[in-house]
Amino acid sequence: MDRIFFNAHSGLRYLVLLAGVLALAYFAFGLATKRPFDKGGRILGSAFAGLLHLQVLLGILVLVTRVYYPALIGHFVMMGLAATSAQVAMSRNRRRPQPGYVLPLIGVVLALVFIAGGIMAIGRGLLTSTAM
Repeated sequence: MDRIFFNAHSGLRYLVLLAGVLALAYFAFGLATKRPFDKGGRILGSAFAGLLHLQVLLGILVLVTRVYYPALIGHFVMMGLAATSAQVAMSRNRRRPQPGYVLPLIGVVLALVFIAGGIMAIGRGLLTSTAM
């Protein structure tokens, strides 16, 4: 069972990174062209935050079913910060009278930085194999 969670967690990272890069590009383009914030931005931001939350959930399942080692503390903290920054930015932007692209862009950038730091905390690169 632990192998299933680990493989799902390992494979989902590519979707999380893809959604993050797409959201980053969409929000940056929207900000640069001064377009009004639209439904596409809301959907893309929610998809990124949702995939990130699923990744954290799978990470918790991996944490409780596999062998623990100290580097996981840094990984877990960084990934928690990534999910929190993405969710807070998207939620606050949605509640604004005139949602914009700046807050979601900042949230996505912070989340991607935390993700990169979390991956490096366990001694792996962003796109390296995780066969353990």
